[in-house]
Amino acid sequence: MISLTSNHGFRNPSPEPKKPKLIEATPQLPPKNDPAASKRPAATVTQENVTTSPGGPKIIIVGDPGRQSQNPLTAHIPDRDLLEMTAQGPLPITASDGRRSLDVYARSWSGARGARVAIVIGGLGMSQTGTQRAIGTLPAEITLAFAPEGNSLTRWMQTARQNGHELLMQLPLEPFDYPRVNPGRNTLTVDAPATETLDNLHKAMGRITNYTGVMNYMGARFTADTKAMTPVMQDVTKRGLLYLDDGSSARSQADMIAAQQGTPFAAADILIDGAQDRGSILKKLDELERIARAKGTAIATGSAFDVTVDAVTAWANEAKTRGIEIVPVSALVRDPEKG
Repeated sequence: MISLTSNHGFRNPSPEPKKPKLIEATPQLPPKNDPAASKRPAATVTQENVTTSPGGPKIIIVGDPGRQSQNPLTAHIPDRDLLEMTAQGPLPITASDGRRSLDVYARSWSGARGARVAIVIGGLGMSQTGTQRAIGTLPAEITLAFAPEGNSLTRWMQTARQNGHELLMQLPLEPFDYPRVNPGRNTLTVDAPATETLDNLHKAMGRITNYTGVMNYMGARFTADTKAMTPVMQDVTKRGLLYLDDGSSARSQADMIAAQQGTPFAAADILIDGAQDRGSILKKLDELERIARAKGTAIATGSAFDVTVDAVTAWANEAKTRGIEIVPVSALVRDPEKG
């Protein structure tokens, strides 16, 4: 049994936690099979979803009924029933009652139809000052992705969750010019045996908790190899996570494999900061908006550069006034469980 450190307190899985409580040793929780802890409401209606029009009645916006709005004061505390303690760290699992990290740690949204965009900013944890700035500056609707090579990831995860962000974990996957271009230690490679692939996958997954899914970091060669990619997608599915393809490789087989394995899946439409220039990034974001208006939804990815953070923050605040809803990436996945 792996001992629990002070970095990994647990939260009571009850949908209405009263007080945040960080646990330094063995957590005292209700039994795993407590029926009250597993019930889901038919709809999510909270005070923040109730608005009043001037001189008119209250309007209630009902969000995705499968997702419960989390108290930001306790959103950083992992649900014990969704964790498996291993030598590689705490790994996500599907709870015995069927709850998934994808649902439990998802940020709520309005559920309304209309133009919706998700923006995922990756590379969190690589730069301490850059990570602090990104978490403190970006609107809470922006999804954040953590790099397994990063430092102080548990601390940054906790801060990001308390600030309302949905999280992903990035996976270092082999590019075509590896090792000249190297995603980092424990890279998943196409020639490795399946046991080594899963071991490296779990080392990345075990760096933090409280994320809804994973996304590739590089990996053009790995995602193009069906034999290498399939056990990864199987494990992601089994653990109740989503998979986001960053859209950087036209050869990626991730979409097809996800469909075969029943994996909640999404693919990014656009990379916004291939050129680290504010004007260029804003043009990419405007393109993202055009895609969303044309097909209803769109997903963008970028990295936590200062120029990206500033451009995304400014654009997001303006886009809301134009009727664009910024949603967590979990809201835009193709999820076989949801039909």
